[in-house]
Amino acid sequence: MAINVTINWRKTSTWRGLVQWSFLAWILYLGIQFGRFVEHFTSKGVTAYVARPAGVDGFLPIGGLASLKLLVTTGQFDTLHPAALVLLLTFLAMSLLAKKSFCSWLCPVGTLSEGVWKLGRRILGRNFMPWYWLDVVLRGLKYLLLGFFVKIILVDMPSAAVAAFLRAPYWALSDVKMLHFFTRMTLTTLVILVVVTLLSVFIKNAWCRYLCPYGALLGLVSMLSPFKIRRDTRTCIDCGECTQTCPSRISVHTRLSVINAECTGCLSCVEVCPRNSLAMSVRGVRRPLPRWAFPVILLSVYIVGVGTGMASGHWESALQYNNYQQLIPLIDRFAP
Repeated sequence: MAINVTINWRKTSTWRGLVQWSFLAWILYLGIQFGRFVEHFTSKGVTAYVARPAGVDGFLPIGGLASLKLLVTTGQFDTLHPAALVLLLTFLAMSLLAKKSFCSWLCPVGTLSEGVWKLGRRILGRNFMPWYWLDVVLRGLKYLLLGFFVKIILVDMPSAAVAAFLRAPYWALSDVKMLHFFTRMTLTTLVILVVVTLLSVFIKNAWCRYLCPYGALLGLVSMLSPFKIRRDTRTCIDCGECTQTCPSRISVHTRLSVINAECTGCLSCVEVCPRNSLAMSVRGVRRPLPRWAFPVILLSVYIVGVGTGMASGHWESALQYNNYQQLIPLIDRFAP
């Protein structure tokens, strides 16, 4: 029996889904290319050489945070994984200008998590939420994790120690270590991933909502964004559709403007409003943004950020072929 699937290209959710899954496909492609790059050296040249894709540095946010401290305290830009800092600064800029839009438009983990909870809703007929008090406590976990990393890296770690870490072989091979996290998964890691995935079947964006320190950082920065979801009380009928649709469980229909670190700028609430009473807008600007403008802004910030890093020479690693030739075969000697 044929299944008729109609795609509404006028809906923001359609374009957001296209951006999300296209970005995820790109990330998977980079991961495969990086795997082939590493395999060339582990096989001692038996397999074909593939150039290292610098974009994989986006999976090194903790090192990016250390690189940020080095840049601020000494003016030095890390040369081993410069794209890690470029991407961190780009995503911070996205949050500062365009809410926590990285999480709902680009993040591959967010995309997969959203796909899982939507699948869970289709199978079970609904998603579930913990009791309000428990939800508040659990949401605090990601801020505790963020505070831990900020304390040990930005507060406790001297600049000299940061510089030494960013020159060490471990940091040079941190991208390879991250690859092995996925390709040489331990039983403990597998169990944790399965548990988080199962939680996401029942609870919308369980990892993002409760455990992601990166999202916590971007959420705090996004509070300074000039853009907010604003509600026109003159036309709003208090139907609550916006609140029911919000994946972050924000009570949108009771706010004049949504000032909340959990808001990801997904525009789901704007799209479902039957009276067009919601819009992403800037305070003091009479005319709200058209729905297409906000995605254009956030994607432009991403393109400009990455493009600036490439144009300024802060994208490709300074490590050469012979460096990888020496280091990668020795990776198991470094601490996990």
